[in-house]
Amino acid sequence: MIEKINFHINELESMKKYPKELFCIGNKNLLNKRKVSIVGSRKPNLYAQKMTHLLSQGFAQRDMAIISGAAIGVDSIAHKAAGAKNTIAVVANGLDIRYPAINKKLIEEIEQNGLMLSSYKKGEKARNYSFVQRNEIVVSLGEVLIVTYADEKSGTLSSINYALKMGKKVYTIPHRLDESIGTQKLLEKGLIEPIYCIETFLNSFCSIEKKDDELTNYLKTHPKYEDAISKYASKIFELELDGTIIVENGLIKPTF
Repeated sequence: MIEKINFHINELESMKKYPKELFCIGNKNLLNKRKVSIVGSRKPNLYAQKMTHLLSQGFAQRDMAIISGAAIGVDSIAHKAAGAKNTIAVVANGLDIRYPAINKKLIEEIEQNGLMLSSYKKGEKARNYSFVQRNEIVVSLGEVLIVTYADEKSGTLSSINYALKMGKKVYTIPHRLDESIGTQKLLEKGLIEPIYCIETFLNSFCSIEKKDDELTNYLKTHPKYEDAISKYASKIFELELDGTIIVENGLIKPTF
């Protein structure tokens, strides 16, 4: 059953504009878990498919939810590897429409065991602009963004741009020089970071303790330093000293 979300989702504060409405089907409690966004090409090579599977499965085994866009390719691999109960799918159309049709069975499984999200009402079909907003929601919900394959003119690059503007870290897997040119060029510029060992990355990332869920979500909105101090004085000083947060132009940016 489609429900309208009537509570605030702090992670979405990192969007350029908070969605006017949000609708869902499934387990809303997944929004309270630690979350990672995984996206990429609709036509990933076999290597990217395997790495997407290992990353998504590894996060799920460590009790983290995977967020993606329910598209064919990297998205559907990420959802399937995590398992429906550990996945949040954000779509660019009304939730009464199961799109793309090839993923109907996967979407039904997520409806029953995971969480489907959309900022579009029943009956609204996917359009170019709605995919862009879908991408922004996918990125904003995750602690970080992982892109396992992206061509030079891929729509996935818009997701990377959103993440960088939000101050989120973006990771990718190294490819051969003539593959995933979109991520290769960003790696060369130092804008995103490589994952050299899946197990090491998962263990390191998932061992980060959340010092305080409420505070963590608040910090992701990049609040003014003076406002944060007035609310969480001692904790802000502590996080600043241990490097968990940095202050730029009067705004707090978390490094986790």
